[in-house]
Amino acid sequence: MPAVMQMLRSGVQGLKGGDSQPLRASHALKSLFGKEVDELSTLFLGQSTDEPESYLCFPAAVGFLAVSSVITMSAPFFLGKIIDVIYTDPSADCSSSLTRLCLALGGVFLCGAAANAVRVYLMQTSGQRIVNRLRASLFSSVLRQEVAFFDKTRTGELINRLSADAALLGRSVTENLSDGLRAGAQASVGIGMMFFVSPKLATFVLSVVPPVSIIAVLYGRYLRKLTKVTQDSLAQATQLAEERIGNIRTVRAFGKEMTEIEKYTSKVDHVMQLARKEAFARAGFFGATGLSGNLIVLSVLYKGGLLMGSAHMTVGELSSFLMYAFWVGVSVGGLSSFYSELMKGLGAGSRLWELLEREPELPFNEGAVLNEKNFQGALEFKNVHFAYPARPEVPIFQDFSLSIPSGSVTALVGPSGAGKSTVISLLLRLYDPGSGTISLDGHDIRQLNPVWLRSKIGTVSQEPILFSCSIAENIAYGADDPASVTTKQIEQAAAVANAAAFIQNFPQGFNTVVGEKGVLLS
Repeated sequence: MPAVMQMLRSGVQGLKGGDSQPLRASHALKSLFGKEVDELSTLFLGQSTDEPESYLCFPAAVGFLAVSSVITMSAPFFLGKIIDVIYTDPSADCSSSLTRLCLALGGVFLCGAAANAVRVYLMQTSGQRIVNRLRASLFSSVLRQEVAFFDKTRTGELINRLSADAALLGRSVTENLSDGLRAGAQASVGIGMMFFVSPKLATFVLSVVPPVSIIAVLYGRYLRKLTKVTQDSLAQATQLAEERIGNIRTVRAFGKEMTEIEKYTSKVDHVMQLARKEAFARAGFFGATGLSGNLIVLSVLYKGGLLMGSAHMTVGELSSFLMYAFWVGVSVGGLSSFYSELMKGLGAGSRLWELLEREPELPFNEGAVLNEKNFQGALEFKNVHFAYPARPEVPIFQDFSLSIPSGSVTALVGPSGAGKSTVISLLLRLYDPGSGTISLDGHDIRQLNPVWLRSKIGTVSQEPILFSCSIAENIAYGADDPASVTTKQIEQAAAVANAAAFIQNFPQGFNTVVGEKGVLLS
């Protein structure tokens, strides 16, 4: 059944033409984060002007973030003034003044809450857009690679890049970036207000910040390297699971379930060991930042008490300063966490950048197209030398020549490993020969457009593959534009292949879903 289905695909191949332009990954920038900066800017701004919201969501989110941060950081100043009013004249009736001040502050806080809500919404939508764009660009880049790339790269690893790595990087540059910007804005405003309230006390307190920043930088760099190793290990575990689950019938037939469980457990145990290292580093880092925050508060109480004793500060000013110091301490911790999480995301994204920037060794959709009026289909292999890129030390062909006239029927006969399938792979230009030429109607196929060339060749592979969709969709897959293939054309192709009768015997006929690799068919 799978062989028949793939033959039907070939039967409808070439119904309509089509073309696509390859996406180009952006050029790398040589800066603090290397090429990641340029890639991140591409993800934020988008690929085209067809999505103007791509240019507006993130800047708008930053604007609303600034509004909410300023409002939040204004609260300690006004609360300090209220305390001074109450403290300096406790016997006076100030209920009306307090009511007006509290109502005004309540209105300001309401505006801040609204701005914060809009900021979260815009950041979430921007984040999902970035992840979607990243996954689409990555998938596009992967599909444009030459077949030799897939010979060397495991499927599970690519799936892990598309899923786990892309999601981790997306969170790092959206949710984490939003928190980092908020922490940065609040720290900046808080430090400014601390100097406004008491320059002497601010200078004394902020001496704690530089050591914390140094610790954060060192921790972030370590976490970036560790995350890269962790994601690689996770990709290996994903590859093992994908391969074994995809071939569960073979595993079950040989009774190897427990063996495979042990192998997978070993893989995830290694991931757990790396996670423990990260947890240990994280524990030390957050312990240090928590201690620094408490030291800031303690230093404010100590130095502020001395200044109050010498009449250089009021109780309201000390209260305001203490709240600002608390916010600055929290914000510095947030900035440190932001930097470490950003490094973690970029560590996971390093493999993604490699895939995005990789240029295929064989052209994807470039080259000449022959005039179909003069197209005959004569094939010739001349003095071809070839070895698979994954096994260059094992030659498959040495000075191989073969001529197939137009309109003829030719069978290649030989033992397993003689190179019969390799001839077809070279004809489809899945690989290029090391030397020699392969020509179509006298034209070297290396000069032809590979997409056009393959559209003129009907293929039934040695191990036919069915996709998890309907029989009709599998038959139409070989067409240049499957969506334009009519039901009548599909039925005609099935009839030519002598498959229409048994397909129509299914309860849903051509709409029968075949399952993954056709497992639902007998």
